[in-house]
Amino acid sequence: MSIERELNKRSGSKCELCGATENLKVYQVLPTKKGGIDESILACSTCIYQIENPDTVDLNHWRCLNDSMWSEHIPVQVVAWRMLSRLRAAGWPQELLDQMYLDEDTLAWAQATGEGEDDENKVIHRDSNGVILEHGDSVVLIKDLKVKGSSMVAKQGTAVRNIRLDHENAEYIEGKVDGQQIVIITQYVKKI
Repeated sequence: MSIERELNKRSGSKCELCGATENLKVYQVLPTKKGGIDESILACSTCIYQIENPDTVDLNHWRCLNDSMWSEHIPVQVVAWRMLSRLRAAGWPQELLDQMYLDEDTLAWAQATGEGEDDENKVIHRDSNGVILEHGDSVVLIKDLKVKGSSMVAKQGTAVRNIRLDHENAEYIEGKVDGQQIVIITQYVKKI
């Protein structure tokens, strides 16, 4: 059974965040270990767009979290916690956060993207020009890089798409070069 079909069955063909029934998509809750239904939710395009674009958040849309934060499904709880943390300055989200309980592993997963941290504590990744890098961005290598532990050399000008950030070190990102997942130092990349 496909992930989408399993999520439709689990959610009753509704967005697991707001309850919408149209434009539903599988949304992988990052960072993932093995993917699948245990690391995904079924969400509407409105929720997904606002999750991925924090500047477009409609505060009233997220009042739905009052219900969805109590979901029995861990990925839904993680996304609810992240959105409530992002919106907590509005007052009511902080009240909901205070009521929410996540076990240690779930809370660590929810915090893995840096959501909920004060801005001065956040790890910010910047490329060689000082441009802020975010998860899923594409970068290009600005010099040839030897890959430790292999004979591979990642050539200058190589595009690395859909990067992942190291949430403990602002100097490291991960991405695939020639089909191999490698760690890249941010001073050698430029955002495309």
